[in-house]
Amino acid sequence: MAVITPKPMSGFPELLPEQQIVFNRCLNIVRTNFELFGFAPIETPSVERKDVLTSKGGEEKEIYAISRLVAGPDESTDTEFALHFDLTVPLARYVAQHKEKLTFPFRRYQVQKVWRGERPQKGRYRELYQCDIDVIGRGNVGLINDAEIPSIIYRIFTQMAIGAFVIRINNRRLLQGFYQHVGVADERIPDVLRAVDKLDKIGRDKVIDELVQRWGLSAEVANAILTFTTNPSPH
Repeated sequence: MAVITPKPMSGFPELLPEQQIVFNRCLNIVRTNFELFGFAPIETPSVERKDVLTSKGGEEKEIYAISRLVAGPDESTDTEFALHFDLTVPLARYVAQHKEKLTFPFRRYQVQKVWRGERPQKGRYRELYQCDIDVIGRGNVGLINDAEIPSIIYRIFTQMAIGAFVIRINNRRLLQGFYQHVGVADERIPDVLRAVDKLDKIGRDKVIDELVQRWGLSAEVANAILTFTTNPSPH
């Protein structure tokens, strides 16, 4: 019998018992504060249809497909299913499927593992927990819902006693308004948003290159977008 040597899987962390206890306490702090602000828990399957996961422009190379190792006589090893890479796309599917049974505005939180097929590095894993809160309404849900989010984050991080921290605001309406102001066409805004979202991952220069070379923005507009995104607001 072959001897199998246990080896760690890169990007798939596992904790020792004393670490798991601390981690579980942190998750409990998150859940408690989400519920304190009136968010209801849901859980969606770890596996979704591939066409659902890619319907909003998901990067296929980052998606782990699910298939049987050996197919039956009338089956193919090709698969229609994959592990979810975030909780946003499953939420959209969930709301579309259950909209007649939900009360709006729908205030939901979700704490689950997600899987991403990317190169592991410091602070980036292939398997990780994602803690989401969202308010979904029919029409405008009001800015008060946006204002609540920093308050929730502040309470959670303060109770975790992690030390000094900075909360960065990412408001889509604010970003869209600025992009329109500097001349980005409405149909190009989703592409610009996705490019800017890569800032921490690939750095400023590569994001500017993508905005200019792939999406046709001028260097002046690309620099203005990155400056607006990264500069802190004056006190």
